[in-house]
Amino acid sequence: MKKKTFFITTPIYYVNDVPHIGHAYTTIAADVVARYKRLAGYDVFFLTGTDEHGQKVQQAAGQSGKDPQAHVDDLHVRFKELWVRFNISNNDFIRTTEERHKKVVHEILQKLYDEGEIYKKNYEGWYCMPDERFWTEKDLVDGNCPECGRKVEKINESNYFFKMGQHRDWLVDYINQNENFIQPKSRRNEILGFLKQPLDDLCISRPTERLSWGIPLPFDYSDYVTYVWFDALINYISTFGTLDKIHACDYWPAAHHLIGKDILTTHSVYWATMLKAIGLPLPQNIFAHGWWTVNGQKMSKSLRNVVEPNHLIDQFGVDVIRYFLLREVPFGLDGDFSHKALIGRINSDLANNLGNLLNRTLNMLKKYFKGELPKPDTKGDEDAPLVAKSAEVIKEVDRLYGELAYSKILAKIWEFLDAGNIYVNDTAPWNLAKTDDGKKRLATVLYNASEACRVIAILIAPFMPETADKMMTQLGIDTPIEKQGLDSIKKWGWIKSGTQTHQGAQIFPRIDDKAAAKILESVDIGGNVETKADQKSESDDKGQITIDDFMKVDLRTAKILEAENVKKSKKLIKLKVDLGTEQRQVLAGIAEAYEPEQLVGRTVILVANLKPAKLMGLESQGMILAGSNGDAIILGGFDSDLPPGVRVK
Repeated sequence: MKKKTFFITTPIYYVNDVPHIGHAYTTIAADVVARYKRLAGYDVFFLTGTDEHGQKVQQAAGQSGKDPQAHVDDLHVRFKELWVRFNISNNDFIRTTEERHKKVVHEILQKLYDEGEIYKKNYEGWYCMPDERFWTEKDLVDGNCPECGRKVEKINESNYFFKMGQHRDWLVDYINQNENFIQPKSRRNEILGFLKQPLDDLCISRPTERLSWGIPLPFDYSDYVTYVWFDALINYISTFGTLDKIHACDYWPAAHHLIGKDILTTHSVYWATMLKAIGLPLPQNIFAHGWWTVNGQKMSKSLRNVVEPNHLIDQFGVDVIRYFLLREVPFGLDGDFSHKALIGRINSDLANNLGNLLNRTLNMLKKYFKGELPKPDTKGDEDAPLVAKSAEVIKEVDRLYGELAYSKILAKIWEFLDAGNIYVNDTAPWNLAKTDDGKKRLATVLYNASEACRVIAILIAPFMPETADKMMTQLGIDTPIEKQGLDSIKKWGWIKSGTQTHQGAQIFPRIDDKAAAKILESVDIGGNVETKADQKSESDDKGQITIDDFMKVDLRTAKILEAENVKKSKKLIKLKVDLGTEQRQVLAGIAEAYEPEQLVGRTVILVANLKPAKLMGLESQGMILAGSNGDAIILGGFDSDLPPGVRVK
């Protein structure tokens, strides 16, 4: 029987950029899904690469005294080497300067030109060199580029255009009929809002007298090169060869294009209409995730706050960073990078929970059975709930992969991990070992604890492949995880009795307070280490806070889906709110001012990164902002509707 296929991509990263944590985030996210699908028996194709044409590359090469090709030959290696360090399992790494890519770009350009989809005209517009993009007068913001805020220059020249505008109505209908095409929902709404305006045709060329570093147009070879975005997007299919080969291959359309939110329009509008024009189906999903910030600010070389992935790997290890990036923030929202939060995850999630269950299980096997896995014997009341929890988690994890809900997937796996630790505590093996009858029960308990560790190792393998392999080695299991597969954990009891375990060093030792303080003191985010004296002087300044302090607060728009009064409380209302990428329960002290039915459908402002708290025995995951005037309470809001999940600035 032929395997099911699965195709996933990252963006191709601009070669002039230094790889930072944002690049790693997208690539790790794609790698996790690729690994999971392989475990599920899919024939997976995972593509990444580098974007190597354009004016910025040409200028940088000139400044370094190099030929552009030599320049990109040197720079693209930084990405390749980083992906090796991060254990990225990509099947292909494409470069837009490769001949195989250029041939497909030529084939598509010629086809569209022959079919009348491309035409030439004189054009006057405002050009942003850093973004390599034209803008109309109405697009400018205070006379500057609406994307990067930098100066633009007026250019009048002849260029070739793709008739993108004629596909607008079709694209709107397609997005409306395919609700999963653009995710999360807030990004889908963003593009539908963009498409309410007339859609301009796309300038797809640059004159060689202004820019020579690009793929020449096949129908005007000497005088024009291809606009970098028209060239770059084609990488997703040029990896398979000619158009005929793409039509015939089993991988296209892609299941997921994972991208940053800053390139959503180019993918969901430019790329979608290009595919429509050349007769290829659209990708099943374009998922635009948020940005990582540092102290509330976007990473920037000028601010000296770029988080360098290689340094993080050197200090904390690959799997720690892979875990942290996908556990800390829901995929789709912006996240603020914090070394303190990273150390917290290491100690609580990895050392106290994951490392603890494996280590205590192996310790007891060594102590009571000389390290050999016993055959299960006497059953107990605690066994069935553990096995049932395993089945529940496996099923829910599979569903959550369909939503790319990485943070929720890991939280669910950790639910089973907690269940494993509770199982060991409740069965108390140290007491069972005291009697002969107890030892029969002990054999079952330690078998089940070992099987739980194996199930956890397979579930975390896509996120933490090195850790999963270490766990298997310590459990004495020689069969590679890929050969065990997901099917092996769907029925409890795969691990063989008689297996000799090999306890090693703790996979995640705790970082003690002294070591943590030393790490935090050494961190130089933004070029400065804040001293205690600095902290004191700021806090003593009449209660004022810095802009960095304020930017740590993540304010989001949230739509109220359900509302009901909390029993035995005069003030609290329990709300179910939509944040665009997830739904939460929030308790708000507004019952004296609002009836529940008045609230459903309203868009409010939510403090989204507030630590959950319990009120009247119910968990509240955030805080709704409101003002008070005497006894009156008034919810914060907006003059017009905003979609859920928008950051409030």
